[in-house]
Amino acid sequence: MTAPEAGGPLQGIRILDLTAVVMGPYATQTLGDLGADVIKVEPPSGDNLRAVGPMRHPGMGAMAMHLNRNKRSVVLDLKRSQGREACLRLAKDCDALIYNTRPQAMARLGLDYAAVAAVNPKIVYLGTFGYGEEGPYAGKPAYDDLIQGAAGVASLFAQQSGGEPRYAPVTLADRAVGLQAAIALLAAVLHAQRTGRGQSVEVPMFEALAQFVMGDHLGGHSFEPPIGPTGYARLLAPHRKPYATADGYLSVLIYNDKHWQAFFDLIGRPELRDSPMFGNHTARAAHIGEVYAFVAEVMVTRTSDQWMAALEAADIPVARLHSTESLLDDPHLRAVGFFPEFDHPSEGRIRTPAPVGRYGATPAAIRRPTPRIGEHSVELLREAGYGAEEIERLLADGVTLQPARNPSEGSP
Repeated sequence: MTAPEAGGPLQGIRILDLTAVVMGPYATQTLGDLGADVIKVEPPSGDNLRAVGPMRHPGMGAMAMHLNRNKRSVVLDLKRSQGREACLRLAKDCDALIYNTRPQAMARLGLDYAAVAAVNPKIVYLGTFGYGEEGPYAGKPAYDDLIQGAAGVASLFAQQSGGEPRYAPVTLADRAVGLQAAIALLAAVLHAQRTGRGQSVEVPMFEALAQFVMGDHLGGHSFEPPIGPTGYARLLAPHRKPYATADGYLSVLIYNDKHWQAFFDLIGRPELRDSPMFGNHTARAAHIGEVYAFVAEVMVTRTSDQWMAALEAADIPVARLHSTESLLDDPHLRAVGFFPEFDHPSEGRIRTPAPVGRYGATPAAIRRPTPRIGEHSVELLREAGYGAEEIERLLADGVTLQPARNPSEGSP
């Protein structure tokens, strides 16, 4: 792995990361990809997601590998006073602290906003957790599945298909809200740099995902009194799914008037250009179920390759339907280097999704591989001002730890 000489656009920003599992680590990895110095604080057992395989060595599960690059790992037992003290000493030199446990848990640890701000008044203290502290759900536990259900995502699948509610088979809530948390953290850090004043920020999962969903589906209830039901008909149409062809499936979106006129010429039905159902965008939206059903009937008459050639020639949006397996061989992703491979110091040859975006002067990059549990404990404690004897005591007492010999090095 070769990191570019130029730092990312967030070079010089230091973040104390007390998050675990997916949502928080996704937020902080995004910031780390952009050049921030992310210090991942882990308990002696490590982030729970480290135990989720597949993996070559304990504590280095695949999902954790894809959520914790560009970070340094320090182990601190925050339930002990020495661990709390070390955490506060690290916080003194950080621009932000982010956590995704419930605020009540942070208070029990003695790491609430007041305690952290006392050692660093300029710090941004950001919590991303289940529910906002001013509502009746405050303090309730929350996970991706629960929030997908609570925010209406699962019921949308049932509403569209007439089947049972389902969760999206990705950590949709964690990742969508993780990006919101990253944006909020940067906004607050920018404010702190301008004014010299830190602040406490909360990014609740329920509210964030409800905003995500209802931006599409508030519908007629956007007005008071309501002028129609909730829901965006196009997204809920039963045939809004990949179209079956004669030998497979394709993703096709015939969207604007130009697309539809070209499609009618392509299938030999030019008379439909002026029909009451297809004539303009408003008419199609009012009959979206029938419109999608019509396209579905037509698509099965040709093979995927035939449709790809015809639709692309007519400049109608179309894409091949990938699986997670075939996505690895997509020619566009290969050309842009989306799945870089490099040699990890302990895990051998690995592949990971690349950072997103291109920056002409300050490139995002994988500058650090995912660390082992506590890989940088000694380094970071030294940076926080601990002397060699103090660090040895913390190691001996189990307040911190550093990993054993690199597994790839074999036995001595």
